[in-house]
Amino acid sequence: MGLKKKIGMGLATATLGASLIAGGSFAYFSDQAESQSTFTAGTLDLSMNPEVIVDLDGLKPGDRIVRDFELSNSGNLDIAKINLGTSYNVTDVAGDNDEDLGKYIRVNFLWNWDKEKEPIFETTLDQLRDMSPDVVEKNLQPLIKGGLEPGETNDLWVEFEFVDNGEDQNNFQGDGLKLKWQFNATQGDGTAYDGTN
Repeated sequence: MGLKKKIGMGLATATLGASLIAGGSFAYFSDQAESQSTFTAGTLDLSMNPEVIVDLDGLKPGDRIVRDFELSNSGNLDIAKINLGTSYNVTDVAGDNDEDLGKYIRVNFLWNWDKEKEPIFETTLDQLRDMSPDVVEKNLQPLIKGGLEPGETNDLWVEFEFVDNGEDQNNFQGDGLKLKWQFNATQGDGTAYDGTN
């Protein structure tokens, strides 16, 4: 065999080998499967109706005002706890009062009409404002005993009382107090999902 034939044969063999090596990587059966997963976070949506519980003018010592309001869970997650933050501003119209009107406004949390039939807690606004969150939670937790499930509404009752201390309270004439309550909802513990969930 001549040199040209040997070189040609070598090149053909090398080309065939290279094509087998390159083509060999696709020479087995193959298949594939695909998976898609979706994760959507739930929502906590606490709403209150009415947003203004009391708007009263001409209050005097000894007056009591009972009001009801609703707390609703409009989200899709259970609300396990609701905590209450209290703040207020006092307006001293005459500028002659160094006492805090919040000390004389007692709050009697009467009941959750859906879960409790008796008053559960009473305190003055200044004490409620200064309580630590865990004490407030402990005292008010019966208001939403068992939490609020999605779509659930609870009807709550509260009484405000201008405490008559049996003494001259002229220093409060004309004074005003603007109260802000902030209800803070928190979820329950997470759930461990298995193959059946």
